[in-house]
Amino acid sequence: MSFLQILWFILIGVLFSGFFFLDGFDYGVGMAVKTLGHNEKERSQIIQTIGPVWDGNEVWLITAGGAMFASFPYWYASLFSGYYLILLLILVGLIIRGVSFEFRAQSPEPRKPFWDNAMAIGSFIAPFFLGVMFISMIKGMPLDAHGDMTAHFFDYFNWFSIVGGIALTLLTYLHGLNYIALKTKGVISDRAQNYSKALYWVLYVGEVIFALLLLFQTDFLHVHPILTLLCLVLIVGFSVAGHVANFTNKQGYAFTFSGLTLVSLVALIFCGLFPRVMISSISSKYDLMIQSASSSNYTLIVMTIATVILVPCILAYTIWSYWIFRKRIEMPAIGEGY
Repeated sequence: MSFLQILWFILIGVLFSGFFFLDGFDYGVGMAVKTLGHNEKERSQIIQTIGPVWDGNEVWLITAGGAMFASFPYWYASLFSGYYLILLLILVGLIIRGVSFEFRAQSPEPRKPFWDNAMAIGSFIAPFFLGVMFISMIKGMPLDAHGDMTAHFFDYFNWFSIVGGIALTLLTYLHGLNYIALKTKGVISDRAQNYSKALYWVLYVGEVIFALLLLFQTDFLHVHPILTLLCLVLIVGFSVAGHVANFTNKQGYAFTFSGLTLVSLVALIFCGLFPRVMISSISSKYDLMIQSASSSNYTLIVMTIATVILVPCILAYTIWSYWIFRKRIEMPAIGEGY
């Protein structure tokens, strides 16, 4: 296993971390449109918080998938073919969510509730099925010697993967509430903070259940005991820190800590997988390893050079765009941010 293979395994983890940190609060805001907003003005105010940034945040998912395709084509092939229907449902959720922003902005007021519902449903579907996919993957799937997956319904949907899907959905919802509290003024900000304070208690229960299932349903503790326990401690620690920040009215810290909770979850998955990229439930000798799943050394070198040149530019633009739209939103503007 070469340095570049390990580097690109880490970089894909970083890309997924960026995706869940940034697009995670988008999903939370989308769900909050129906659960937090009580009237048309409040819902428009909520939507305007992500109006300028939501589509840019989704690029992280595309980039992570593209990087996986280029650097680990055998991983990409096994994952995307084996989880074809799950990924199709995620794509449907993203499409429903994406068009709802645009159609809502152009619809007359009586039709806006329809698109509010579509936005909330799409924002729920994406994180839930992403959670199901990643958690069932680390539990192990029926992967044969050729890297082909022949899975049944209960391979995808079991107690562990469903708990993982619910946990990821709740984490993104809390992340979205913290973002709304940070980006708005008035009653919406206060209401988001109050909802967040209450839901953290539910999250703690979910994290305990998830940790127990992780310890009994995966080999993470056996393969990487220190890293697994460290990541679990970080997940709980960042959750508690975010909860405390909410009670002390430090909204920026609350948002940062909820994002870092999601990052720690991604770190847990990637640390537990290493040096594998797919785990076979048939036999450990069929596990797909980093070394056997990667592209050629030349391909990885070219990708690394392109990454070193382009990533700083992308990060600079992302930081600049968030800086431009940094002001809190008090009343919905015409066009709802479009």
